[in-house]
Amino acid sequence: MKLLLHACCGPCSLEPVRLLVQAGHDITIAFSNSNIQPRAEYDRRLDTLLEWAGEQGIPVVDFPYDDKAWSRLPGEEHRSGALRENRCRACYRMRLEEAAAYASRHGFEGISTTLAVSPYQLSEVCHEELERAAEAHGLVCVWEDFRPYYPQATRRSREAGMYRQNYCGCLVSKAEADAERQERKRERAARAAEREAAEAPLREDRKRKREAYEARQRAKHDARKRFREQSRNSADQPYER
Repeated sequence: MKLLLHACCGPCSLEPVRLLVQAGHDITIAFSNSNIQPRAEYDRRLDTLLEWAGEQGIPVVDFPYDDKAWSRLPGEEHRSGALRENRCRACYRMRLEEAAAYASRHGFEGISTTLAVSPYQLSEVCHEELERAAEAHGLVCVWEDFRPYYPQATRRSREAGMYRQNYCGCLVSKAEADAERQERKRERAARAAEREAAEAPLREDRKRKREAYEARQRAKHDARKRFREQSRNSADQPYER
């Protein structure tokens, strides 16, 4: 069918596009992601997607970027401290609704999303929101759990040298990801300190043994040296009958 594929980024598009094309769908990619902040990050993800899609001959619809759209959502879902499920649901709904409305206006039959490939997304919530958007606009919901293909998408995107972002998109997710990385860094430092403390006595013992061995070797060397000197001195003495 004529399918509009909502894409969150280039790397996550690799496997869904491959599988959906194999299934016979005529794909156009929709980049509808005004949740992504800051603008420089949005542009970098879009540029990565456009470069790859251009190489593949896949058309891309680039929706206008509105960095205020996320903050204008009703309620507190977009704010730090909101339950992640509520926050992500509101984010999925904002983007998929925009893509579905476009698909309906431009003669597409179905809609899908690359969000289904990432194990970091809330898959069930995303599926519910895709179905809701599709039904609201008279589209077929083409949902497939692409998560088993995430390792392959990761490998392919790295091999292709694609930019791979390190947070989902909104500033709350960036703050959470930064905090998680700092926590992992602290945990690694703590483990390294524990290993250092545990290995220190062993290193000291090895050092003492090495120093003792070297002292013995020096003593042997000095003894041989003295023996050679004594032998030379004896050879230099005149022989008396």
